[in-house]
Amino acid sequence: MSILLKVGLLLIFVALAVLIAFSMSFYLRPLATTVWFRRNALSRAGFHKTALATTVGTQMVWHGGSGPVLVLLHGASDQAGTWSRVVSKLKANFEVVMPDLAGHGESEPFSGPLSLGTLLGAFEQVLEAPQWHDLPLTLVGNSLGAWLAMLYADTHPCRVKRLLLAGGGPVKNAVEIGLMPKDREEARRVMDAALDPSSPRPANFVLDDLIRVSNSGPIARLFAAGVEDMYKYLLEGRLANFPVPVDLIWGASDRIVPLDYAKKLQAQLPRCTLTVIDRCGHAPQLERPRQFTRVLFEILASPPAPAPAREPSVSMPGGENT
Repeated sequence: MSILLKVGLLLIFVALAVLIAFSMSFYLRPLATTVWFRRNALSRAGFHKTALATTVGTQMVWHGGSGPVLVLLHGASDQAGTWSRVVSKLKANFEVVMPDLAGHGESEPFSGPLSLGTLLGAFEQVLEAPQWHDLPLTLVGNSLGAWLAMLYADTHPCRVKRLLLAGGGPVKNAVEIGLMPKDREEARRVMDAALDPSSPRPANFVLDDLIRVSNSGPIARLFAAGVEDMYKYLLEGRLANFPVPVDLIWGASDRIVPLDYAKKLQAQLPRCTLTVIDRCGHAPQLERPRQFTRVLFEILASPPAPAPAREPSVSMPGGENT
């Protein structure tokens, strides 16, 4: 057997071994494997990680691009890689900052109850870093990230120019979907509530991993801090004089935080618009990234909603303005 043939066979064997190892990894830990791919996509798109010291531990922040500062905040049990499908276009016009919120991704603390105060305090310290200290900010938040964005803007209005929020906010949600499923049936209900009916559904082994992660990861740690802790950070009935203009971007099919919630939030805010993305659930940056990116650019290119607005301004499904 020639040396060339031996080398070729060796390469084939190595490739097969890598493929098998990847397949086993994805089957055993599909969510962690997906996270790795999304974070790797951030790196390939030219974003860099910076570790920042805070009073609650080291916080990991991805950043890149140039222009006005655009801060992207992920939801509970997620991490900065959730924005991997939209940031490539954003970095051409903005300096994009994507922290792993405290207790998520590579940000500490890695164990123990996780209060909203811990997340908010760590986020405040991240934005006080020399890279972004005193710079005006536009905050984009999904789910829990939307809630934190509003809390930050409420206490630091001089720094925040505008808020763009999807699937979350600081008022009570009348719909309760259990986010810590105990079996596949409950996990499937969570995914059905988070996704549009036309979107593919995860396989059973992915649901099994969702059960494991939900009951041991950041969501479980947030609930371990107590529901009373969360209630302390609601702004229910206190939004009539909210100091920052807000643009809501909602998935029409979101049943985790449904469209009625967005309309309720809009009705309480003095300067607020609502854009609805059709065939989209709770995380538009993942399920409808092209539409979400287009809506982001359209909103950021337009002036904020005037105050006070006589009637709520609602865009048609798909993000088309009336």
